[in-house]
Amino acid sequence: MQVKYYDLENKNVFVSGGGSGIGASIVEHFSEQGSNVFFVDIDLSESEKLIKTITEKKFKKPNFIECDLLDIKKLNSIISKIIDDNGPIDILINNAANDQRHTADDVDEEYWDNRMGINLKHFFFTIKAVKDGMIKKGSGSIVNLGSVSWMLGEGDKVAYETAKSAVVGLTRSFAKELGKHNIRANSVVPGSIATERQIKHWLTPEYKKWLLDKQCLKRQLKPSDVSSLVLYLASDVSSGCTKQNFIVDAGIT
Repeated sequence: MQVKYYDLENKNVFVSGGGSGIGASIVEHFSEQGSNVFFVDIDLSESEKLIKTITEKKFKKPNFIECDLLDIKKLNSIISKIIDDNGPIDILINNAANDQRHTADDVDEEYWDNRMGINLKHFFFTIKAVKDGMIKKGSGSIVNLGSVSWMLGEGDKVAYETAKSAVVGLTRSFAKELGKHNIRANSVVPGSIATERQIKHWLTPEYKKWLLDKQCLKRQLKPSDVSSLVLYLASDVSSGCTKQNFIVDAGIT
């Protein structure tokens, strides 16, 4: 543990897409802080492996609920039960996404709607599901995960980049609406992060060389680079920060 945030201990934290990649790192970091972590993911196997890893490290065991985030009704039911059993969510981390590559010619109406559902729609509905409890308590922190891909205009995943650009507007709108209740909303915008998925599909030696040539910092970013910032924004030490986009991209934008 590099930094201990004492105010995060025993806080109720909800993370979407927490079973692998950046999400898994976020879950582990909050568990290490002693938070009460609840995470949803569609991948049962990866989520169970994560819980085993966290338990072996003797961090606080997180709570996993299997969920397809396209099923908003089920997602709402899960969050309602968590709140009924444990009290309001203190910290919401909207992380789940899928950056499958595609061209405009690959996209029909069904695929477009699916990409919006996976990469944007559930962000809105998780915020809606937790905000009343935060309002009643008089505090809360919401962190939405974006991507620098739309800033770069990479051109190989137009639906994903459209959704991720919309995360900025979603974040800023909720920050304004909920700020009077002492609820903060910020977005964290990662660059190229060496998750297992990225390494398997896209981090070829050629792409890595191109990446390091473009970045100001000449190292490959890790999931923990993102998780560390998420912890800061979740903690009260960042109590003056809201309506902002925090970029973690080693200076590629």
